[in-house]
Amino acid sequence: MSIIYVLIPIAILFVCLGLAIFFWAVRSKQFEDLNKEGYSILFDDDSSKHTAKKDD
Repeated sequence: MSIIYVLIPIAILFVCLGLAIFFWAVRSKQFEDLNKEGYSILFDDDSSKHTAKKDD
């Protein structure tokens, strides 16, 4: 029964830590554009073109 006095504060600490991380992510606009990364695999950027030399 005494283990409950240890587990409850640890659980509260984990919840507070998770909420702090979530609010930090929202404040730093991590969830602003969710579709961008999904479309990035479909289209090539001009800056990432390969300039490999062809062997003749």
